[in-house]
Amino acid sequence: MDHLITEALRDLLTGQCTPAVVRAIESEAAASAGASPTAAALWQQIEDSGFADLLLSEDAGGAGLALRDAFAVWDLLGQHAMPLPLAETMLARAWLAAAGVALPQGAIALAPQLAAADGGLRASGVRGARVAPWVLGQHGADVLLLPVAAAQASASIFVLDADLHWPASAVVSATRVPAPASLLVAQAGLVSALLAGSLLTVFESTLNFANERQQFGRPIGKFQAIQHELAVMAEHVSAARMAAQIACEADGVVADPLKVAVGKARSSEAAVEVAALAHSIHGAIGFTTEFDLQLHTRRLHLWRQTAGSESYWQLQAGQALLAADGMALDVIRQITDSSAPVA
Repeated sequence: MDHLITEALRDLLTGQCTPAVVRAIESEAAASAGASPTAAALWQQIEDSGFADLLLSEDAGGAGLALRDAFAVWDLLGQHAMPLPLAETMLARAWLAAAGVALPQGAIALAPQLAAADGGLRASGVRGARVAPWVLGQHGADVLLLPVAAAQASASIFVLDADLHWPASAVVSATRVPAPASLLVAQAGLVSALLAGSLLTVFESTLNFANERQQFGRPIGKFQAIQHELAVMAEHVSAARMAAQIACEADGVVADPLKVAVGKARSSEAAVEVAALAHSIHGAIGFTTEFDLQLHTRRLHLWRQTAGSESYWQLQAGQALLAADGMALDVIRQITDSSAPVA
C-alpha cells in the first residue's frame, strides 16, 4: 500500500479528529438526536480528501485498495477513536459500486442482521447510525440500502449508535443490492482492524502514564507489579494486531470467513483484558470523562460486541475446524498463508 495514503490520513486525523472533536460529536449527537455540526464538518474533510472511496476501483474514482491494504487505514481510524462510520462507508461503497448502484452522499452504517418487525425491518445497535444518513443492511439473502431518516430511531447503548425500525413502505422503496458475501463477516473483519488500532493507543498511553506517574519517589512503571501488567497488555495487543491483519487478508473486498473468525475472536478477547489492565494502572483518573483513556476503552467494549463477540467467533472457528478435512495444523497453515484462501 502507498505510504502516502496512510501518512495523509494520519495528518488529517491528527489535525481534525482530536479528542476534543470526538467529545464534541458525541455530545452534539446525544443532545440533538443525531444532528452534529462537528460530525458534518469532519465528514466533509474526509469526503474532500477522498478517503471514503479508497476501496473503489480506480475506474470508479477510488484507489483500488484491497482489504489487506485497508487494514492500515482502519488501524489508524481505531488509533484516533474515529467517531464516524468511515470504515463501514469504505466497504459499503465498494460493494455498491461493484453492483452498479449509484453511491449516496454521506456516511453509511452497517446492519448485518436486519429482522422482520411489524411488516417492516428493525436493527439493534447500528454502529454510527446517529451520524450517518444511510444504512446498508442484510436480511436473509437480501442486502438493502436504507435511509436513516425513514426509520424510527431510539437510543442504543453507545451514544453514536441507534436502534432503527423501518416501516414497510421504506423497505419496499429501498435499493436492493446483490450481496457478494456475508455482511456480518465483512463488518467483523473491519472491526478487528479498528480494535487493533484502539488497543495500540490504549497500550501506548498507559505505558507513557506509567513512566510519568510518580509514586514513592519514582515512576510507577519501575514497580514489578506494574511491569507485569504492562507485559501482559503488550502480549494481548501484539497477538490481536497480528490476528486482525489475518482477518483483513484478502485480495479484493470480500473477507475470508475463517480468517475473520480468528481475527475477531482474538481482538475481542484482547479488548477485555487490555481495557481492564489500562484502568488498573491508571487508577481513578482513567474513568473520568476529562481523561482521554475512556474514549478508547469505551470503544474497545463496544467494538468487542459489534458483529459478534469472541465467543461467537470462537464457535465459528471451532465448527470450521471440525468440518475441515485433515489435521488442525493444516487448517492453521491455511489461515496464516496469505496466498491460499481457506476452504
